Amino acid sequence: MDSIPFKNLYDLVRHMHGGLPWGRVLDAGTGRGSMSWLLEQETAGWTAVTGAQSMADDVKRLVGDAMREHDRLLVGNWMDPELLAGEQYDTVLADYLVGAIEGFAPYWQDRIFARLRPMVRHRLYVVGLEPYVPYSPTDPAGRIVCEIGRLRDACLLLAGDRPYREYPMDWILRQLRLAGFKPVDTRRLAIRYGERFINSQLDMCDQRLLRLGDRALATAMSEHVAQLRQRALALAKAEGGLRHGHDYVIAAEPA
Repeated sequence: MDSIPFKNLYDLVRHMHGGLPWGRVLDAGTGRGSMSWLLEQETAGWTAVTGAQSMADDVKRLVGDAMREHDRLLVGNWMDPELLAGEQYDTVLADYLVGAIEGFAPYWQDRIFARLRPMVRHRLYVVGLEPYVPYSPTDPAGRIVCEIGRLRDACLLLAGDRPYREYPMDWILRQLRLAGFKPVDTRRLAIRYGERFINSQLDMCDQRLLRLGDRALATAMSEHVAQLRQRALALAKAEGGLRHGHDYVIAAEPA
């Protein structure tokens, strides 16, 4: 489970899949990243699910003319027992799905793998992020990444949204086994956050602050966002990125 020199998480998935055919693929929590990668694979067909219409529209624009007659893009919630009921897929990708569930089905994370289990014919890949927000690192990069995460979550909560809730790999492995899966491989990839991460997270803060009725509070927090952005970008430039934490990929099969 040590960090290994792969370019990105999708390279890890491809490496772990080896020479197996992809077959019919379910992208259980689709987004631009997973769909861009999926379009490059030789699949017999894919079904992509998202909980947000805005994300579906974004992915649809990305796919464009590459969507085949037997490909599907759906908006749905995995709490709905009728969603893809009775269907099976050779390969299922859960790309940051567990972390995103909090925004669509709060407190339902422990049931998602049992929900997906009947659909997995051969292989499930779970992509996730080791939580970093609750901790207090001692190194400058770790401290500022956590500061960004805490500020982002505070702005989301003040605006009435639910922050993502990431789970550690050990928790995911326990839940997979309880749901009837056998983990067959695990890999971790060290993260180096750059300018895009810093701006995307703090842009999210600015967007949510527009909703606050207390404009004095919004103004004070907006100033804090700007100061944090300046400090984070300067440190990332000086250090060649903010090195902190790990993403992970788990390959599992029906037990």
